[in-house]
Amino acid sequence: MNSRVPPSVTAAPEQISKSEMPASAFSRRAIMKMSGAGLALGVVLARPLGAQAAKGAGDEFSPNAFVRISPEGKILIYAKNPEVGQGVKTSLPTIIADEMDAAWTDVVIEQAPINSALYGRQVAGGSTSIPVNWDILRQAGATARTMLINAAAKRWKVDPAECTASESKVLHAASGRSLTYGELAEDAAKQDVPAAETLKLKTPDQYTLIGTRIGGVDNAKIVSGEPAFGSDHTVPGMLYAVYEKAPAVGGTVARANLDQIKGMPGVVDAFVFDGKGGVADLKPGVAVVAESTWAALKAKAALQIEWDESAASKDSWSGAVKTAQDLASKRGDEVFKAGDVDGAFASAAKTLSAFYTVPFLSHAPMEPQNCVASYTVDASGGDAIELWAPTQTPERGMQRVAEILDMPEERVTVHQMRGGGGFGRRLTNDFMCEAAAVSKHVGRPVKLQWTREDDMRNDYYRAGGFYSLAGALDGQGKLTGWRSHYISFADERTGKPVIGGAMSPGEFPLLLIDNAELTQTQLSLATPCGAWRAPMSNSCAFAIQSFIHEMAVAAGRDHVEFLLEIMGEPRWLGKQSTRDLNTGRAAAAIKLVAEKAGWGRPMPAGRGLGLGFHFSHAGHIAEIADVSVGPDRKITVHKVTVAAEIGTPIISPSGAENQVQGSVIDGLSVMLGQQISFEKGRIQQSNFHDYPMIKMANAPDVEVHFVPSTFNPTGVGEPALPPLAPAVANAIFAASGMRIRSMPILKGELPLQTASAL
Repeated sequence: MNSRVPPSVTAAPEQISKSEMPASAFSRRAIMKMSGAGLALGVVLARPLGAQAAKGAGDEFSPNAFVRISPEGKILIYAKNPEVGQGVKTSLPTIIADEMDAAWTDVVIEQAPINSALYGRQVAGGSTSIPVNWDILRQAGATARTMLINAAAKRWKVDPAECTASESKVLHAASGRSLTYGELAEDAAKQDVPAAETLKLKTPDQYTLIGTRIGGVDNAKIVSGEPAFGSDHTVPGMLYAVYEKAPAVGGTVARANLDQIKGMPGVVDAFVFDGKGGVADLKPGVAVVAESTWAALKAKAALQIEWDESAASKDSWSGAVKTAQDLASKRGDEVFKAGDVDGAFASAAKTLSAFYTVPFLSHAPMEPQNCVASYTVDASGGDAIELWAPTQTPERGMQRVAEILDMPEERVTVHQMRGGGGFGRRLTNDFMCEAAAVSKHVGRPVKLQWTREDDMRNDYYRAGGFYSLAGALDGQGKLTGWRSHYISFADERTGKPVIGGAMSPGEFPLLLIDNAELTQTQLSLATPCGAWRAPMSNSCAFAIQSFIHEMAVAAGRDHVEFLLEIMGEPRWLGKQSTRDLNTGRAAAAIKLVAEKAGWGRPMPAGRGLGLGFHFSHAGHIAEIADVSVGPDRKITVHKVTVAAEIGTPIISPSGAENQVQGSVIDGLSVMLGQQISFEKGRIQQSNFHDYPMIKMANAPDVEVHFVPSTFNPTGVGEPALPPLAPAVANAIFAASGMRIRSMPILKGELPLQTASAL
C-alpha cells in the first residue's frame, strides 16, 4: 500500500483551516466507509498526511477525500461545497466522474464532511466553485483512472499505454480483456499515486459526462417531498425552538412575560439571552423551546416584550433619500480619476446627467433560516456540540459557534445540509449561533426554526445606493467624459463601507474612457448589510448600463454600436486575470445576444428591445429584453435573451441554464416590486405580501446561449442577474419613451403594472 499523494494537487496556504484534523481523526469517519476492501482515493489539498492517516481500514487507500470504490463497483464521490440550489452537488462530482471515466449509473454522491485540511475551502459564494475546483477535481479523477489502469496492466502483464478506460471499466483492446473498477479496486489501492505532472487530462472532445444534461442528484427527493433540506432534519429527543429579536438592531430585552409563556401548552422553557459576539452572531432576544414547532410558534406569538431601544438603530430610508438628493450635485471622496475630466466636459458637443436610485433588498430564500444543534457533556466534563446547518460557510459557522460557546473549535462538528436558497444570506451564521446557545441552555438537541417574518426583518441586506452620473459626447457622438458620484453607506460601528457600499476604481466603464472620475460618499448606517447575489454589481449595473443607453440615445446612435465602441479592441483590464473584464469576451457576448434576439428588427408600436451588459464574478453577460408598454402603462416582459461568456466547457448545460433563468426571474422580481425600507431602525416589510415575488404567470420566456470560448469555465449563479434591470429599463424606454431611473418601478416614478398582478 502506498500513501503518497499528488504533490501539486494542493490548495493555497490561506485555504487551510487553522485547525487541521489530526491523523487519528480518521477512525471517526465510519460514515465514509463502504463494506469490503476497495480503492479510497484521497486528494490532500494541503499536505500529505502521515502513514497513520493513510493506513485506513483493511486494504483501503486513505485519506478518503473525494473518491471511494467498493468491490461491488459502486463509486462514491464526495461533493465538497455547500449546495444551496446552484447545482454544485452535481456539477463538482461530474468533473471527477468524467475524468476517471466512470459510468454515471455507478456513481453515488454524498455531501463531504467539513474538513478544510482534506478539501480546502468549503464555501458557496462568489460563483467560485467551478473555477476554483476545476483543475483540482480533474486531477482527482485522472489520478483514480491512472491507478486503475496501472492495476489492470499489472494484472495482465501489459504496458499501461495499451489500456484504456470507459464506463467504469479498464479495457485491453489487443486481447479483448476488460475488468470493472470494482474488480480492480483492491489492486488499485496498492498502486503508487502518480505525480500530478504525469497525469494525462482529457481534452474537451473526450468528455462523456461534462457537457451533457445530467439532472440534479437530489431532484427526485425534492419533487417527491422526501427530506432533503435543513428544515427536514431531525434527531432523537429533539425539541423545537424559536427566537425573537428586537425590531431595531441594537435593541435589548428590558422585560418579557416569560412566566406566562412557560405555562402555555407544549412549552418546555422560555428565557432571555443578552447577546454575545457581534451583530452577525447572537443578538439579544427571547428564546422559546417547545415540544413542537406549532407550540413554539404559538408561544412566540403570545410574547409581550418591552424592548430597550435607547442604543438601537435610528436609520431612516426616507432620510437617506433626501440626503442623497442634496449630495447629488456635489463631489465625494475621490476614488479614481483619469485624464482631463473638466476639459472633456467643457469642450463637449453635448453633456447629460442623471440620478439613479436602488433600494435595500432582502435575500428572501424560500427556506427561512434553520439549524439543528445538539450540545453534550461527557463523563469528564468536556463539552461538545454537533450542528446540522444549511450554511454557505460551514467553516466560518464552526468558528463562530466555538467563540459563542467558549469551546475549542475542534469540539464543534458541522454537518452540511442542503439549503433552500442562499444568495449570500447563509454566508452569515447567526442562526447557527442561536441554535447552539439554546441547545446548551436546555441541555437537549433543538431545531431552531425562523419564520418568514424573522427572515425578512433580521436579514443582512443588500445595501441601497444612489448614482449621480454625467457624461460628455463629442461632435461625432463618442463618449469622451464620465463622472460618477456614488452615494451609499458605511457601518456606523466600524466606519467602513458596508458590502456593496463602495465602488471599485476598476468598475466599468472607468478604465475604458480617457477622461473619467469616480467619487464616493458614505452615509452612516446601523442596519446590517451583507453579500447579496452579485454584490455591488447587482446595484451599479442598473444605473451604469441604463445611463450608457441614455448617452447612446443623446448621441443619436445605436446602443449596441455605442457599447461596442466603448469596449474598443480586445484586451484585459485591471490585473489581466479572469476576474477582470476582457473587452473581447464582452464584445462576443454583446454581438451574440444581438444576433439571437434579432436586434434592429422592426418592432410594433408600444414594444421595444433593450440591451444590458455587465461583467462580474468572472462572467461576461449580455441580455436583451423584449418589452411592451400598453396605453394604460401596463408592461409585459415577453422574452429575455441571454448570451453568457463563462468559459468552456459548460459542465452542466441544464444546470447553467437553470442558474441563468433563475437570475433573470430574480432580477425581474427585484426590478418590479421589491424593496426594504426602514424608519427609526425598524424594517417595514415582513412577508411576500409587501415584498412580492414574480409569479409564473408573469415570468417571461428566457432563452440562454453560451459564447464559444477558449477560457477555463467559471461560475454563472451571480453574473447573470445584474444585466436584467438595465435591459428591461432600456426596453421600456424603447417602447414608450419613458425613462426608469429608480427601482422598484411599481413604487418608483411610473405607476407601471405587469401583465397580471404580482
